[in-house]
Amino acid sequence: MRTAYSVETVRAAERELMARLPEGALMQRAAAGLAAACADVLGRVYGSRVVLLVGSGDNGGDALYAGARLARRGAGVRAVLLAPGRAHAGGLAALRRAGGSVVSDAYADVDAGGAVGLVEQADLVVDGIVGIGGKGGLRESAVPLAEAARRGRGAVVAVDLPSGVDADTGEVRGVAVRADVTVTFGAYKPGLLIDPAREYAGVVRFVDIGLEMASAGSPQVEALQHADVARLLPVPGAESDKYRRGVVGVAAGSARYPGAAVLAVGGALRGGAGAVRYAGPAGGAVLARYPETLVSDRGPARAGRVQAWVVGPGAGDDAATVEEVLAADVPVLIDADGLRLAEVGAVRGRGSRGVPTLMTPHAGEAAALLGVEREEVESGRLAAVRELAARYEAAVLLKGSTTVVAEAGGGGAVRVNPTGTPWLATAGSGDVLSGLGGSLLAAGLSAVDAGSVAAYLHGLAGRFAAEGAPVAAEDVAGRIPEAWRSVVGVGV
Repeated sequence: MRTAYSVETVRAAERELMARLPEGALMQRAAAGLAAACADVLGRVYGSRVVLLVGSGDNGGDALYAGARLARRGAGVRAVLLAPGRAHAGGLAALRRAGGSVVSDAYADVDAGGAVGLVEQADLVVDGIVGIGGKGGLRESAVPLAEAARRGRGAVVAVDLPSGVDADTGEVRGVAVRADVTVTFGAYKPGLLIDPAREYAGVVRFVDIGLEMASAGSPQVEALQHADVARLLPVPGAESDKYRRGVVGVAAGSARYPGAAVLAVGGALRGGAGAVRYAGPAGGAVLARYPETLVSDRGPARAGRVQAWVVGPGAGDDAATVEEVLAADVPVLIDADGLRLAEVGAVRGRGSRGVPTLMTPHAGEAAALLGVEREEVESGRLAAVRELAARYEAAVLLKGSTTVVAEAGGGGAVRVNPTGTPWLATAGSGDVLSGLGGSLLAAGLSAVDAGSVAAYLHGLAGRFAAEGAPVAAEDVAGRIPEAWRSVVGVGV
């Protein structure tokens, strides 16, 4: 599992380690890893042109020491100092000894192009402007350099985190550096895993510098990997039958939106439960596509026993069905119209329901539930998912460019889904995800695990279905078994 820690926790771990190491040793470890990553990006170091953008913090020191290592291998290295009087003295001295040069005035007439011209013509730009404690976007003086790096010919490597993004939240409140590669030290930071900051980071390369994060504090964010998902997936035993494996109920669809029912059932059938019951007005459409479904037109309460319900996709204005499902004493996944129709008190997983509840809004639905603008949710996903989970006392899966999952109450580490593709932004994709998550709930997973595993498999299935081209929701549902097999290592 990949874990990400807050700036405060990372700094505590750094202080603890520095107390045991010779002065400057930790920075040298970071600089060595940074230089190696830069060399990999360059391919050929000798004769390359490298520009360091150096601020006043330790990230600037890392960049300077790394630049010195590259200069000793024959690169032409120039450092642009954004705070000349506060640049790391040891790093500056090391760079100069290695043959590098320094531009102390970013607007100086350097080859008639100033520092901006240097950046545009560099083979590699190293962003060491702001450290992980930076808040808000770049200062005005750094903006032209960041823009030059974006339009320049060379690759951009960020030191620990792209300058101008928020390490703790993933927010970007202004202009920020867009990196091709980010070399992060000792621990992942939440901003590297959560949009919008994630898209500024490019490929993230981790360098182990010896931090002992487990003793420093708890992670703020975690991302499941194949092995983690494989351990959570339900596996039938020798004595299993369709009922022992769990039965998921799907209350979805309407006369206007019968397809939502079909897609939710399609996701549910492939999600690990032994059987799927459908209760709603789209029974004919469901049976035509999935004849193995147990269909009832008598409402959720009379559909038969289930271990979990999915309610809401395509429900239209059928508030009575939503309320009937929420009155059940089994876990419930609420999506789409169900989020709009459900009473606040009935949604509460630790309140009046007393059993696990998983809400799966997209950004627009989350904004309506929180009473804010959609843009606020999209720019601050971590805060939004925690607030929803706390306000409704339910686990929340917030869909989007970064899908995040928080446990009921909003405490603990937020799960970030590392799979997926922008092609999943297609009609009906969320209905498939809901059915898949509900099936995992019925199979016995907790609300957070069901949401996290569903998002992971759904993302993989989307990748497999799309392969770089447009994809339909039904195609995604059909590739879930392939995603499942890839996770457990069968047939791959």
